[in-house]
Amino acid sequence: MRVLVVEDERRMAAALQRGLQAEGFAVDLAHDGEEGLHAARQGDYDVVVLDIMLPRLSGYNVCKQLRAEENWVPILMLSAKDGEYDMADGLDLGADDYLTKPFSYVVLVARLRALLRRDAGRRPAVLQAGDLSLDPARRRVERDGASIELTPREFALLEYLLRRRDEVVSKSEILEHVWDTFDTDPNVVEVYVGYLRRKIDAPFGRNALQTVRGAGYRLAGDGG
Repeated sequence: MRVLVVEDERRMAAALQRGLQAEGFAVDLAHDGEEGLHAARQGDYDVVVLDIMLPRLSGYNVCKQLRAEENWVPILMLSAKDGEYDMADGLDLGADDYLTKPFSYVVLVARLRALLRRDAGRRPAVLQAGDLSLDPARRRVERDGASIELTPREFALLEYLLRRRDEVVSKSEILEHVWDTFDTDPNVVEVYVGYLRRKIDAPFGRNALQTVRGAGYRLAGDGG
């Protein structure tokens, strides 16, 4: 899923980007408050990781303005301040969670996944298409009761297709949400679609992951 990280310390921002990408997230970076506010307004993000002490516009003000505009993207605030009043200020302004620096990367990822699960209207706890199921929190995929092992990229691709099940999605949309770029060779999508088919369809005699010639791919909501 797509994450916006707003962090002015570039080494930390880059480390967060690498780590989250390894977990299958697509990550954009912003390095000051105004840039982060603009990106959050324009981008279709699933969650925002927002530092508080930012140049040009503080994280508090970014959060406050987004909520005033009725933008309800989940926000996890990061701060070197660990006082209870600092935490209360962030939560009162509309943040969904708060983590103090230095933090455990494992805890950060777990909290991001918890925020994604919490938005139940758009993000059900378990994604399903017929007897195919994917549990984002437990990183588990099953079909007809059998567990399926996927790489992080395969998992991210299947998760995105399941969230858009019965819709035709183009290669460019997949590249943006799963590879976090438009510059990657679009043929890589075909390669990974092939990998997925060999794991989620072929062993079960199904045809859930379908090619729509000239348009993209569709994952059948009935499981194929």
